Amino acid sequence: MLAIPGILLLIIFIYARPQEVLEKLRVVPFLYVFLALALFGAVIDLRLRNVRLRATPQLPWVIVFLAWSTLTVLLRAPGAAVKWVLELGVCVALYASIAHGVQSFRSLHAVAGVVLAMVLLVCGVGVHQAMSPLGCVLVDGTGTGHSTGGTPDGRPCETVHECYLGEAEPGAEYACEHVGLFGTTSVGGGRIRYRGVLQDPNELALAGSVGLPMAFAFGHVERKRSRLRWFAALLTLVLVMVCDVLTGSRGGQIVFLVVLGAYFLRRFGRGGLVLGCVLAAPILIFGGRSGEEASSSTMERLDCWAQALTMARANPILGVGLGQFGEYNDLTAHNSYLLALSELGIPGMILFTALIYLSAKIPFKALREVTTASDVRARQGDSAVRPWAMALLAAFAGLSVGIYFLSFTYHYVLWIYIGLSGALYSAVRTHLPSFKVTLRARDFVLIGALDVVIVLATFLQTKWGLK
Repeated sequence: MLAIPGILLLIIFIYARPQEVLEKLRVVPFLYVFLALALFGAVIDLRLRNVRLRATPQLPWVIVFLAWSTLTVLLRAPGAAVKWVLELGVCVALYASIAHGVQSFRSLHAVAGVVLAMVLLVCGVGVHQAMSPLGCVLVDGTGTGHSTGGTPDGRPCETVHECYLGEAEPGAEYACEHVGLFGTTSVGGGRIRYRGVLQDPNELALAGSVGLPMAFAFGHVERKRSRLRWFAALLTLVLVMVCDVLTGSRGGQIVFLVVLGAYFLRRFGRGGLVLGCVLAAPILIFGGRSGEEASSSTMERLDCWAQALTMARANPILGVGLGQFGEYNDLTAHNSYLLALSELGIPGMILFTALIYLSAKIPFKALREVTTASDVRARQGDSAVRPWAMALLAAFAGLSVGIYFLSFTYHYVLWIYIGLSGALYSAVRTHLPSFKVTLRARDFVLIGALDVVIVLATFLQTKWGLK
């Protein structure tokens, strides 16, 4: 399938960020080049009948979400419309290329395999970074908080005071951090991170945790449960767990536990949740940050949530406009649901939640219906459906929790997984043409109830936490 090379290159580009490592690559707009390659390959596949013109369940809702988001920014901040519509358009194109360009389990294996490889790369670089010596980092000051960038200047250090001595740049700001592979550096006194869209330790932890189910799926695929596959899955589990702990991300560690909890619940029922809680205790006790730093981070997040709710109360229908949260607050919302609510209004929040819900419903329904189907072609595909459906269900369980603590509404990694859910739907339809997933009236009642719970929960947290 000709769309696959472009899709694989897109995923590698988004995770690995090679243009930030090799300066000569920065002049080429690889994101748009690879997007165009993937979409062009999809068109050729259609012409050659390698794939069918088949819409995934998310497509109409993605189109409505894009249209509504565009309307909000055109009405609220027309001067910024081109920038933000283009940014969201990349997310939509990323979803569309994966969801509609991947229509077989062989292609799904290839795409998911590259996602897993990138997760291993970024987590491996992060763990190596934690074991690397400290060095002076010249802070560039272009970002805020965990997004602050910096360039190692080659001088070793033990304390940040040493970085202001000797060959220090006059007036420059320095940090003393671990310097890892590809010029990556830790932040906040040793919290590991990667580059680009994963330069925030919390986002690195989330990306690693939701990528873990891919390793479990490869361990089960086609019922070839070889020792080598399971050893590789175990190594991935250990690597991601260590990475999450070293990021110091409490939210990322919760996502890790939610992902494992989904598997425990599937395998052992309710008793699996009890076992999972017992196994999770050491991570929860020793893995997260504590003390004044953790308290300051919590208060900062609560303040951002309060600002988001204030914006939503003042602009309940249209919000403040796509991408405009930063015009009203110095920091991001630290909550994807509230970011959608504050920027896109109540309709935007409902549409965003519906996309997450629907993307989780696809693997949930596949796990329940296809694996019990009597159709011969469905039974033939069962060995592939079961592991990938469970993997994506666990990933979305983690994502739905993780994005409550992060601004992932327009994040490429989230939209890659929305695309993977659509790809699973397309692959399942190959074996079971009658397989359908839609949003019914009761689904919208549940989505509305979930949004009400989210808003009420954050309101109460901000009311009590900021006293």
